[in-house]
Amino acid sequence: MPASLKKTIPHIVLMAYVVIILFPFVFVLFSSLKADNVEISQAPFAFPKSLYFQNYVDAWVQAKIDVYFWNSTYIGISSAVIGVLIAAGTSFALTRMKFRLPSKLIYQVILLGMLIPGNVLFIAQYILMMDLHILNEHWALFWPYTAGALPFSVLLISAFMKSIPNELEEAAIIDGLSAPGLFARIVLPLTMPALVTVFIINFLGNWNEYLLASFFISKDALRTLPTGMVGFRDAYQTNYALICTGIVFSVTPVLLLYAFLQKQIIEGITAGSVKG
Repeated sequence: MPASLKKTIPHIVLMAYVVIILFPFVFVLFSSLKADNVEISQAPFAFPKSLYFQNYVDAWVQAKIDVYFWNSTYIGISSAVIGVLIAAGTSFALTRMKFRLPSKLIYQVILLGMLIPGNVLFIAQYILMMDLHILNEHWALFWPYTAGALPFSVLLISAFMKSIPNELEEAAIIDGLSAPGLFARIVLPLTMPALVTVFIINFLGNWNEYLLASFFISKDALRTLPTGMVGFRDAYQTNYALICTGIVFSVTPVLLLYAFLQKQIIEGITAGSVKG
């Protein structure tokens, strides 16, 4: 087989894979820009005859996608940010401070959380939220989202922090930096690739989470996008164009995040594993 053909075949396979992956999204995108079900049924895979953006206005305002979108956005961002800060502080204490045996034991206990499926903890979490009287409040999602992401976050950030040379820490201590100053001014900036990666992964997990949001939140005004889309589908099940518009609203932020920050995600994961 010629060398040029050997190089071409993998590219062809990858291009075919990309087409298969993008095909459903393109179909949904085109359908969201069509005027009604008749146009969708007549030419389901064709480009819209005219771009009907009124679907986006109706879905955003009348179907309250804006409420669900905002709830998902601020819950996802706030819990991801707090989770990253807690994980960074924990990783700093476990990897850079000199109490080896306790650090090792605590680190192992934290990582045990990765062995427990999240669904197993559902009943215990529900009882806890009920005892705290925060069901039907966004706090009922904020705390499980934040705590549930800690084991993986600590694992990734700790691996990155272990790669930071001890000489930097020693020089900073000689210059008079305390432990909080060392963490905030030296370690945290150097760990930024891992922090960005953890934030993105945690945010996407929060954005797509459905089980806890469907059981812990029953008020329509507090629903997140995944649970809100269920009610949206039931209310507009005969309007396929509007349903496709809602899907576009829910999928587009995730696609954009991956498209623009995929380099940071890969760098944050591989840097800690290679250096550590």
